[in-house]
Amino acid sequence: MTPRFDDSSFTVAIVGCGGFIGSHLLDAVLERTRWRVFGVDLDFYRLQHRLNHERCEFLCADLADPAVVERIAQFPLVVNLAAICTPSRYMGEACEVIRSNYDHPAALAEACAKSGAWLVHFSTSEIYGKTAADSGELVEDSTPAVFGPVTASRWSYATAKLLAERYIAGLPGLRWTVVRPFNFVGPYMDFMPGVDGEGIPRVLANFSTALLRGEPLKLVNGGKAKRCFTSVHDAIDFLFALFDAGLGCALSFGVGDSPDAGCKTAAGAGHSGRNAAGVLKVGAAPNAGVFSQAFNVGNPENEVSIAELAQKMRTIFAKVRGVDVSSLPEPQSVSGEEYYGAGYDDSMRRMPSVAKAERLLGFRARIPLDTALEESLSWFVKHYSV
Repeated sequence: MTPRFDDSSFTVAIVGCGGFIGSHLLDAVLERTRWRVFGVDLDFYRLQHRLNHERCEFLCADLADPAVVERIAQFPLVVNLAAICTPSRYMGEACEVIRSNYDHPAALAEACAKSGAWLVHFSTSEIYGKTAADSGELVEDSTPAVFGPVTASRWSYATAKLLAERYIAGLPGLRWTVVRPFNFVGPYMDFMPGVDGEGIPRVLANFSTALLRGEPLKLVNGGKAKRCFTSVHDAIDFLFALFDAGLGCALSFGVGDSPDAGCKTAAGAGHSGRNAAGVLKVGAAPNAGVFSQAFNVGNPENEVSIAELAQKMRTIFAKVRGVDVSSLPEPQSVSGEEYYGAGYDDSMRRMPSVAKAERLLGFRARIPLDTALEESLSWFVKHYSV
């Protein structure tokens, strides 16, 4: 049977459903499908409006528990978003970061290989390593990865994520797809230090916090590094294109079969995507080409330096609060070690190739940078002002 989005007997397991991406995915599953959700996380404060939903079952648990891993793997589709992904923790808690991003995902992958579940594993764009300012597009299957020295513990996260990818790809009989996010942004992203979290969040929440507190935005090493920021809504559309293309194949063959057994649709043919108006299509033919693949999910049109990002956010914040931008503190440059601590290192540019997602899924991110930033900052201001 090919599960359609209106199949009320189908259940997706979302690991990390209480997090930034997971909360958006859970909302989308409940709004766009009739599926049930088995949600696992250590807290659910982003999901207060869903805790009593009739199609949801929540488990407050950790992937460190083998019994929890076995239970998750019994569902036909498993999306693993769980990770320690706070930059300040890469330096101070390297061992725990590695356990979270390699040991636990490896155990879940082994369980999915045994059960026959399709594992959609969230990795990171950081697996491309220490890129230079003149780096070109990062291509999933050909770009080499170069990391900083072992003393630069900032690479603990990226190294663990890359090893998890390689382990997943090497497991016999596992149906898997890896997602490599490029700076997803949107409502519910990260935390405000001292309010609902500790440490240093990622750059967007970091800048939003400084703006709300009337503090200068800190530009690490001058803010010269460039990133491509991607709306979380585009990310969710990508996942639905992936689900639509892959589910017809994922449940049509047994454990140990090759990923395209029972599904002979040529890669890139008849798959789901968007029509000319940009509307996501569903119910198209299955596409076995989505298995055993890593996909970049990003928006190359939204590239900006961190210094440019700071100025954009100052302008948007002034608009949201109805103040003159000149009344806001000017950004200040700080060294990476001064801000994050010893062991900090960085990539100077991360520009994703998105050709594979276009070819196999007909998907391309569409939401402009200013739109994504204004939505994110407006939510942050409203949420934390209260």
